[in-house]
Amino acid sequence: MENKAQYWTNEHVHSTLPKREESSHKGTYGTGLLLAGSDDMPGAALLSGLAAMRSGIGKLVIGTTERVIPMVVPALPEATYWCDGFTKAADEESSFEDYRAIAVGPGLAADRKMENTVQQLLKAGCPVVLDAGALSNRSYPKREDPTILTPHPGEFARITGVEVADFQQKRTYNASKWARKLGVTIVLKGNETVIAFPDGEAWRNPTGGSALAKGGTGDTLTGMILGMLCCHENWKHAVLNAIYLHGACADEWTKSRSSHTLLAHELSDLLPEVWGKY
Repeated sequence: MENKAQYWTNEHVHSTLPKREESSHKGTYGTGLLLAGSDDMPGAALLSGLAAMRSGIGKLVIGTTERVIPMVVPALPEATYWCDGFTKAADEESSFEDYRAIAVGPGLAADRKMENTVQQLLKAGCPVVLDAGALSNRSYPKREDPTILTPHPGEFARITGVEVADFQQKRTYNASKWARKLGVTIVLKGNETVIAFPDGEAWRNPTGGSALAKGGTGDTLTGMILGMLCCHENWKHAVLNAIYLHGACADEWTKSRSSHTLLAHELSDLLPEVWGKY
């Protein structure tokens, strides 16, 4: 039987979203590092970057290729850029001590270069979010800070070696099993996304729906998680609230528009209004 998990509700969001103190400044909310986007998939850097900047972060550094940077800057001049940061991050001399949280993977390939970069990032003393090309079948070191994986069903199969058909009917059970086994947090995306923490705690998300079944929405979620990790004191609340509000933006869209028509960047456009309701 499927493991039972509580729903992360409207009331949970109301009680855990942080307030932006009047005396705060950009340093209060920290700097996040986003390694995303490639020459073939430049939009991933923009989608995840926009979402991070909309999600409470103080400052954002985007590590991407020299060709991608001029494509993203006109739409996101508020970020700073680390040219070829993804490649440079694999250098053992790279330091990540200035970052409050790191996300890697949108628009990037799952290859040896990625593996080298991930291994370096996992040495950082902050939360690390792995998405898309950063998701592979590997073991994880024990860390004081959380490692957060955000797979869709196909990527979950790649991580675990379990066929999609074998775990879809027991999503909470399988997400929880592998979260404990790997010592990571697993965000298993899909209808009623499952959030499984390595300590056995598990939640289901009630927001979102078929409007999110479109390319780029996962990149946007990664950015939102990164941004919220920087402005929440409780990292679990950051993950849960990012997922809830990501879906709530899609719900807001479908109140007056077809679920067929949502574009991923419009989630970030809707977030200020949706977040304001909480």
